[in-house]
Formats: sequence, C-alpha cells, structure tokens
Amino acid sequence: MKRKWFGRVLLGVGAFLLVAGLLGIVWAPGVVKKTPLDVNQVTHLSGTVQKLNVETGELEENPVKVQSITKTDSEHSDDEIVSWVQTTCVVIDVNDAPDCVDGDDERLVSASTDVFASDRVTALAVNDTDYLPADATPHDGLMNKWPFDAEKTTYPFWDGTAGHAIDAVYDRTETLAGIECYVYKASVTDAPIQIAEGIDGTYDNNIEIWVEPKTGAIQQQTQDQQRYLTDGTQVLDLKIGFTDDQIQQFADDAETNMRTLAILTVWLPIVGFTGGALCVLAGLALLLTARRAAAGGASGKREMADAAS
Repeated sequence: MKRKWFGRVLLGVGAFLLVAGLLGIVWAPGVVKKTPLDVNQVTHLSGTVQKLNVETGELEENPVKVQSITKTDSEHSDDEIVSWVQTTCVVIDVNDAPDCVDGDDERLVSASTDVFASDRVTALAVNDTDYLPADATPHDGLMNKWPFDAEKTTYPFWDGTAGHAIDAVYDRTETLAGIECYVYKASVTDAPIQIAEGIDGTYDNNIEIWVEPKTGAIQQQTQDQQRYLTDGTQVLDLKIGFTDDQIQQFADDAETNMRTLAILTVWLPIVGFTGGALCVLAGLALLLTARRAAAGGASGKREMADAAS
C-alpha cells in the first residue's frame, strides 16, 4: 500500500517538474528576456573637458563629471514597447560642484532631456505617438542597451548630438570587472551641429561600448568628443567614461541578472526534464511492483484456500 501511494506521489512530482521544464523553454524566455518597466537608473561618468574661454580664445582643461538619469514611463509603456525619459547633465567638477547646476552657473557644460521609446526585446527605437509626445525627436537604432543575446556584429547606435544612428561595430571580447563583454566601436566625423543657438559647427566623436551579451546591458561607455566652429576653431574636447564605482555596480547587477536568466532558461528546463523523467519512471516502477505484489498475494491466498478445501 505504501509503495503504491509513494508511486503516485512520484508521478505527480514528475508531471509537475516536466511542466516546469516545458515552461522554462516555451514561456520563460519570452518573459524574462524583456526590458523591465520599472527602471530608474542613475549613471555617473567622469573625465576631462577642454572648453573654449571666449575671453582668451584658449581651451581651458578641467575635470568633468556627468550624471545621466534614465527612467521608464510605465504609463506610456506596454508588453511590447517601453517609453523612456533620460536627463543628462555635464558639469565642470571644481569647487565641490553638485551633479547638476543651473544655466547661470559657469561650470555647466551642457544639460539635456531626451524622450524616446524602444522595443522591449530588440531594444531598437520605436517612433510611435502612442508611446511618445507628438513633438518627440525621432530616434533610430539602439539607445541605452543592446538586445538580449547580443551578437558579434554591427548595430545601429543612436548619437543624439549628431542626430542620427551611427554604426557600432564589434571589435573584441574583453573582461571588465569580472564580466565578459563584447566591445563595440562607433565613430562620427564632421557631423554638422549647432554649437549654440544660432552658431553652427561640426562634431567628432569616438565611442567604445562594453556590453554584457546575455542581457544586453552596457557595462562601460567611453567618449572622445570634439566640437569645432565652422572656421575650424575648437570649442570643446571632452573625454569621459563610467566611474570605477559605476562599473562595479553594473558588474554586480549583471551577475544577478545573468544568474536569474540561467535559473529560468537553463537550469529550470534541465532540472524539470531530468528530474521529472526520473520521478515518472520511479513512480511507474513502484506502481508496477505494487501491482505485482498485490497479484502475488492474491494468488497465494487462492492456493491456500484450494489446499484447505
């Protein structure tokens, strides 16, 4: 009786594990390999800036820091598309400067707000007024992350200063803070821009982006950027990258996210199918032996009854 009961329990557990394994293959990837709708990320960068002093006509170099705040707009997002608001402030890091200052402060290099939307799986820009204000700037390519399961290939990458996407070309694989990353290079040269209101100029930038390929999360991004007036006078030379603390924080986040992905999309199917199959086989074996034992006991009783008669 116990053998029969335990066999049924094993069959139930086995069926549960097999269903869990199937969900790990069919359902989990479509759920976990999507950009979350509750992102509120603050990114810190540091470096140097050479900025034109209009009084002396010379470039003056100072340390600089950048704060970028990226938030999802859940009210204008859905199961397929996520809307974003990103504010960026570049400040000369002198006299105990805060992360951002107002427009009257001479330490301000630039401040901007960007509104965009992206596909939650491919991370590519989506220009649809269902997710964006009517006056939002159209975007193209990738903005703030790479797709899940990124490849060693070329992706379009949005450059907000140039106002169009540029090619981000896979360059190498490199370990950063313990995280294996794909490193992409992107560059733009002589892009026409407005240096300030009513003042035209050009823009160069060389960008390197370290991407954790499983999640598509950017682990480091460096820029070597120059801006010129139309007569060739350089007005800005900016060299920035994520701070060491920021790199470590993103590495810790990547480890957690990769572990979650592995549990749901790799280990759940392995444990589900392997454990489920073993439990089903063991349960069937127990039920079969219990039936044989019951049949044997009944046969023995009949033989004893026949002998007695």
